[in-house]
Amino acid sequence: MLRRLVLALPLLALAYLSVATPLEQREAAPGLIDGLLTGVLSAIEQLIKDVLSGAKSGINNEISSKPLVCLSSLDPCCVWWDVSAALTKEFVQADGQCNDNARAAIRFGFHDAGSWDKDSPNGGADGSLMMDFGEQDRTENNGLQSVRTLLRGIQAKYNVGYADLAQFAHNHATISCPKGPRVRTFVGRKDATKAAPTGLLPDTNDSPDNLIALFERKGFSAHDLAALVGAHASAKQRFVDPSKAGFPLDTTPGVWDVEFYNDTLQDPKDRPNIFVLPSDKALSTHPKISDEWLAFVGNQPHWNEDYAKAYVRMSLNGVTNLKSLTECTKTLPATKQPR
Repeated sequence: MLRRLVLALPLLALAYLSVATPLEQREAAPGLIDGLLTGVLSAIEQLIKDVLSGAKSGINNEISSKPLVCLSSLDPCCVWWDVSAALTKEFVQADGQCNDNARAAIRFGFHDAGSWDKDSPNGGADGSLMMDFGEQDRTENNGLQSVRTLLRGIQAKYNVGYADLAQFAHNHATISCPKGPRVRTFVGRKDATKAAPTGLLPDTNDSPDNLIALFERKGFSAHDLAALVGAHASAKQRFVDPSKAGFPLDTTPGVWDVEFYNDTLQDPKDRPNIFVLPSDKALSTHPKISDEWLAFVGNQPHWNEDYAKAYVRMSLNGVTNLKSLTECTKTLPATKQPR
């Protein structure tokens, strides 16, 4: 997600709590998608609105096997069971944890959807980073070339949309990491017709105030930003400090857990084998962020719920054909616990 960071995004720490936390009711932040969700809504639009407002969870644990006869003309999700099976082979390592492909796919989803704000004429979750517009050569996308090639191969094999695949792969990779939430996953987006705007992704040296303002222009609150940054739980860095290339951003990079939030708060001398991004360290103590940051420490269900809610918005940045979308979360694997 952050510029010059390479391998992925997950979050924070201590104990995993099995007790679910109540959904928080909040007004949706401003942004293009909220302007579309007014008046008489279709069922899918109402679902999206309910998730963004906190009336419904951004997590869906419904799981289904592909029917023996599955017609895409009747169920747009049909092909996604096949895509899901293919991604599982690419994202899960022998010990059951998520691998470098998964980390990169998480970051890839952020970078594709994140190149957008409320004033952008185009961009957002439109698949442009996977297409032939040259975005893979931008500095902020260093390290995403290999996963882009992998995903393009899957796109060619199954003939799915670039925009949908970028977000489906992010959500699948999140679940490929043990403890990851099954973020509601929609398909039916329109693919890009040109490159996304530049200058709309965060930088690892940005100040907290700049990051908060950047995400507000995308429709996210400071609370949402605190949750989204947690994707660094499964991340590794390669370019911020080349002398520490491959260092994880928390002590459990193969697991989608809250250890990241705790590790980021510690004295670096006590965590010599992890790398803390300057922007993460600064965010963790910012007055608009710190309370939520601390609330995530040791509270996996709280973070999973908040992350899923925020990422549903991220995955729909710039998407205007909401009525044409279909939820296909049922095609994703089940959330799993570490071995």
